[in-house]
Amino acid sequence: MAHVEHVEAQPAGSAWAAVAPAARGLICGGIGFAIGAGLVALLRIANGHSAWSLELSFVVGYAFGLPGWLAGVGVWETWAGEWIGRRVKTEGVQGWQRYFAFTTDHKVIGVQYLVTFLVLFLLAGLMAMVIRVQLLEPEQPLLSDDTYNRVMSLHGIIMVAVAVASVIGGFGNYFVPIMIGAKDVAFPRLNALTFWLVPPVAVLLLAAQAVGGWDSGWTAYPPLSVRNASGQIFFTMAIITFGLSSILSGLNFLVTVTHLRAPGMTWGRLPIFVWSVIAASILAFTFTQFFAAAMLMITLDRIAGFSFFNADKGGAPLLYQHIFWFYSHPAVYIFVLPGFGITLEVLAHFSRKPLFAYRWAVGGLLGIVVLSGVVWAHHMFVSGMPTWLHAPFLVSTEVISVPTGFVFLSALGTIWMGRIWLRTPMLFALGVIFNFMIGGITGIFLADVPTDINLNATYFVVAHFHYTIIGGEIFALFAGIYYWFPKITGRMYNEKLGQLHFWIMMATFNLTFLPMFYPGLHGMNRRIATYTPELQGINVFISIMAFVMGASFLIFVGNMIYSLVWGPKAAADPWHARTLEWQISSPPPVENFHAIPVVSGSAYDYGVPGAPPHAVMAIAGGSGEPGQ
Repeated sequence: MAHVEHVEAQPAGSAWAAVAPAARGLICGGIGFAIGAGLVALLRIANGHSAWSLELSFVVGYAFGLPGWLAGVGVWETWAGEWIGRRVKTEGVQGWQRYFAFTTDHKVIGVQYLVTFLVLFLLAGLMAMVIRVQLLEPEQPLLSDDTYNRVMSLHGIIMVAVAVASVIGGFGNYFVPIMIGAKDVAFPRLNALTFWLVPPVAVLLLAAQAVGGWDSGWTAYPPLSVRNASGQIFFTMAIITFGLSSILSGLNFLVTVTHLRAPGMTWGRLPIFVWSVIAASILAFTFTQFFAAAMLMITLDRIAGFSFFNADKGGAPLLYQHIFWFYSHPAVYIFVLPGFGITLEVLAHFSRKPLFAYRWAVGGLLGIVVLSGVVWAHHMFVSGMPTWLHAPFLVSTEVISVPTGFVFLSALGTIWMGRIWLRTPMLFALGVIFNFMIGGITGIFLADVPTDINLNATYFVVAHFHYTIIGGEIFALFAGIYYWFPKITGRMYNEKLGQLHFWIMMATFNLTFLPMFYPGLHGMNRRIATYTPELQGINVFISIMAFVMGASFLIFVGNMIYSLVWGPKAAADPWHARTLEWQISSPPPVENFHAIPVVSGSAYDYGVPGAPPHAVMAIAGGSGEPGQ
């Protein structure tokens, strides 16, 4: 049995405690990269080639460097060392420095995810502003066509990463264990590892620009992705790494909810946000490896001479698209299902009504999971795939709107005749309903073969996709930030600034993307830096609205920073909610509960005569084992 060594807490003002994990990780990662690249050099020299081949040397070096990075940031001293009988350390860093450390506290990991992806979100948003500057004129000299494509590609993949991990990684990690009455996730050290796989992903995507970037969009279709600049290989390594993080995170959530629920927390008493995380975790665990496999195939085509997609050499040109979309359409639901969970959570608490049709909402979330794996080819109606496949995928894509409708009916039924409390979280949750409705309605046209053939690859698709992801998930992300900010920080945000942020963002979001359907209907192609002059007027209007929407996030950032430092202290339950996270202090204690609570009723029985409390907080030292 391995020995565990307790480490004295670092002084609160020690800056070295903050930078040391990353510094060790960079050193160890650099050593690992040098070993891998050195082995390639030796083999190439032995075979009469030059020592360095950018793509091959980088891929092998990265395969050695990534374990080195993980070992350096904390995997070795807190986990892997015990595999060979060495002493491992427990938590040793306290204070603000712990947010830069390899920690097993699920709440700290949740904050690490949330802050990291908010920064990436703002960075990708700046790229969106550059794109809209370019589109102010039909032939804008700001960016060359190639540079525009690289900026668009980087913007797209960062936003996709934000959509995948911001809610489930941030709020899922922080609140799912608390909401089910657990002290942590099932695999705390694995949880820490999933976060520390993320920084290399961001570094790779940004560093790719130094070697030409990539111009194939976030979809990376071959043959372009097999022939373009070497930045594409950085992209493939980043996606494989991010996929590993997503798979392990999904597994951890599934095991946590299955085995660590508090006494009385039956499946029928789980908060709806927990159900949404379960649904997204099933998808992440089941489908993500297909995206990674597609990236591996591109990598082997580039560095090893394989021909997976080259028909002249026996490859299948459409194989990539089938594999890619087999993951990437379920990925849309990895984006939005946790957003639905936040939305329903907020609607119930701020309507002061039981969540309407709770079981149907859960069934809707799980129904989406089941059907999401049989709709992928509606993205391929113009690809040249056999026409007999059109009808089945048209039907399956239309059918998935049925379980989605269950979720919407639950939302509408919850607010109907409710005592609605229009605070900032509620405003964003209501915004989700309106925005995703437009995304859903416009999605019907892209599911039907005749209209999709005409609208494919136009700005109609761009508008639809942004209504789905930003309107559905990112608005829900902000609902969650404002809802849980008092719990995470122990302070209240400025409500007037929060509402100002919502109204500007809501108005300008719709004034940006609703008009975007018009140029799409008139043939304006996405992912292209130019357009016909008659569409300049509408593009100028869209760009101006986008700039104002971008400015609204300055209000958000200012509000969060000011409130974090100077905001009034928050009560344990400022929203008078019933779920478990609001029954403990703000911020929560290290292990969440002094003793495991006993769940005795629904989380949403507002106004129900004789309804028991959701949970009875157990006395420290009492019994109560998780699982039910």
